[in-house]
Amino acid sequence: MKRLPEPLLLLPYLGKWCVLAALVAALAGSASAFFLFALDAATAYRERHAWIIWLLPVAGFVVGWIYLKWGASAEAGNNLLIDAIHDDKKMVPLRMAPLVLGGTVVSHLFGASVGREGTAVQMGGAFADWVARTLRLSPAERPILLMAGISAGFASVFGTPLAGAIFGLEVLVIGRMRYEAIFPCVAAALLADQIGLAWGVHHTHYLMHGVPPVTAWTIAAVVLAGIVFGLAGQLFAGTTHALSAFGKRHIAYAPLRPFIGGAIVACAVWVLGTQRYIGLGIPVIVEAFAHPLPWWDALGKFAFTVASLGSGFKGGEVTPLFYIGATLGNALAPLLHLPFAMLAGVGFVAVFAGAANTPLASTVMAIELFGPEIGPYAALGCVVAYLFSGHAGIYRAQRGTKDLVDVSRADP
Repeated sequence: MKRLPEPLLLLPYLGKWCVLAALVAALAGSASAFFLFALDAATAYRERHAWIIWLLPVAGFVVGWIYLKWGASAEAGNNLLIDAIHDDKKMVPLRMAPLVLGGTVVSHLFGASVGREGTAVQMGGAFADWVARTLRLSPAERPILLMAGISAGFASVFGTPLAGAIFGLEVLVIGRMRYEAIFPCVAAALLADQIGLAWGVHHTHYLMHGVPPVTAWTIAAVVLAGIVFGLAGQLFAGTTHALSAFGKRHIAYAPLRPFIGGAIVACAVWVLGTQRYIGLGIPVIVEAFAHPLPWWDALGKFAFTVASLGSGFKGGEVTPLFYIGATLGNALAPLLHLPFAMLAGVGFVAVFAGAANTPLASTVMAIELFGPEIGPYAALGCVVAYLFSGHAGIYRAQRGTKDLVDVSRADP
């Protein structure tokens, strides 16, 4: 019998993964839309009632207690998703989605400095694994759908479908991507973003202007800035992990850790007399593109976020990293004789690239958010930050290529 042409043989594959990606995208995109609406409502309420910050320790204790009683299997968050992709025996419980959704909204309502990417990615991954188990996908297909869920969550929460697709491919192993998952990740990311928009989600727009032509000096200046961004990402990841380990070592009862962390954050807000360093901090990020800011904005957000995440509050690291990078780039711009908006944009993505070891996704995100003119500088800044970050990032479960070699050698 004559073999069918290869394009025809691919049609069932495309059809199957279109359906699977659409299922995951519908769930992840809808969940992200609900999450973003809830986040806006929580932030608005906190800003109108500043006194609520004093309830942050209680909120942290309650969320910690709920996770202790019902969420132990989901406690690892993004790291559990990465482990589940590498190890078929690891399961992602569906309860991860409502737990992280509620925990993150509560964190923002009462004033913790956390992000949103972790929540969207975990919801997307939890839904993807539920679909995989319900439809009894094979051990080879399940990790691909999990990667599509990660891409869908990231894309829908930030409005960056191409960056979301690449993030799902790039975040698993440092320096290597699984190309067999490209189509599912791209399809899920694009569809999830469109579903979020259909629900009425509006993403923040950042005005980028004054990008200079590429010269020897601008290249050298961005390389210098990239080194600083990479070191900042490494310091953030290392400090957050160190604080978390310190708390687990010295405070055995898990709910007490966010209780103490919440008390520290609340007292710090009262002492400083400002809410500038809690929550997502989107208004300050927008400011970083509009006018010069003081250098201590980056330090303030760094300290508040490390205290919040390191003590156990739920949420993500990425938006705080955007804040740190944008304000740090803004502060470095006069020293390097670069436009502050341009370097704020590079810092926005480069600190994230260094902390998450995802230079490609970060570069594409810059182009999607700020326009193609920033592309050469964003690519250079992200790659340099990635190289100088030490590859010890915010996701402990992230593999290196050496880890994969060691595992393959151990296989019988």
